[in-house]
Amino acid sequence: MKDFMMLFHSVPNMEYQPTPEEIKAEIDLWQDWIGGIAAQGKFKSTNALGYQGKTMHSDGTITDGPYAEMKEIVGGYLICTTETIEEALELSKGCPALAQGGKVEVRDVMIFED
Repeated sequence: MKDFMMLFHSVPNMEYQPTPEEIKAEIDLWQDWIGGIAAQGKFKSTNALGYQGKTMHSDGTITDGPYAEMKEIVGGYLICTTETIEEALELSKGCPALAQGGKVEVRDVMIFED
């Protein structure tokens, strides 16, 4: 078994102001999808990422925000354990970000032994 990280990319809509009911429905979608992965014994961890951030550049300058433009944001991640990257991609198919025009980037997690 190997760990894979799913990074959730979305296109922000700064004008969208969801109602409390819409927020709850969105949370329920995420909980159901993650719960399905957990029920298969393939879930390790997840978290959403906040909007506050700064970026350190190689020349020592620091800029506000984790991204230069608001064209796309990484809103969170999930770490799962599967046999192959193809299996991790299969798990990503139900991600709620996809239904909103987003994407899921799946990357292997490298383990460095001492």
